[in-house]
Amino acid sequence: MNRKFAVIGLGRFGMRIALSLVEAGAEVLVIDKDIRRVEAIAENVMFAVALDATDKKNLEAHNIDQMDAVVVSIGEDFEALLITAVNCKELGVERVITRYSTDTQRAILKKLGFEEIFSPEDEVGRIVAKRLIHREIETFVELPDDHEIVEMKVPAMLVGRSVRDIDLRKRYHINLITIRRKGGADQEQHVIGVPTPETAFLQGDELILMGKREDLQRFLEENR
Repeated sequence: MNRKFAVIGLGRFGMRIALSLVEAGAEVLVIDKDIRRVEAIAENVMFAVALDATDKKNLEAHNIDQMDAVVVSIGEDFEALLITAVNCKELGVERVITRYSTDTQRAILKKLGFEEIFSPEDEVGRIVAKRLIHREIETFVELPDDHEIVEMKVPAMLVGRSVRDIDLRKRYHINLITIRRKGGADQEQHVIGVPTPETAFLQGDELILMGKREDLQRFLEENR
């Protein structure tokens, strides 16, 4: 059974989240009070509704409580975001993920018990800084306890060598989750599955690695 998500607030970031969820195979409900924004994405999602999400009855009428999670990404009106997020919580939504733009907004959301919060500006800033320092990095995800998942281009000096040769776990204390590799008639990138010790790195591969920040940093520095 597909997972169901709602995205409330269809600015650029909300649009991107909704489309990414669709690409991942989820059923997505999008909500915005601006009919033009709703119409712009309607053909790409399961459900698209123009309504005022600060009215709890509107959310209740669209079974918001049946969603696996709701992302409240209203960016231009913090009061509306706050009311909408509280409405979702009171209607029994298990996971309510909210955005913030300032430290004050972040503090208010934390005070109200919202733990899953994000700032698009901060996220983008961290990614850009990381990519400026390490050109090989495509993207990364921060995890608790100083861990990260990093997607990066295979370093040139590793091309032709095998997973066993490099021994990432023993030497760097990091895990190779999988490899994205071009192949097939479409020459698109595909995940190869779980790499074996004999898997060799090819030119153009993208590695998806997980480990502590300091260990990943050492791997990047030693394999430039």
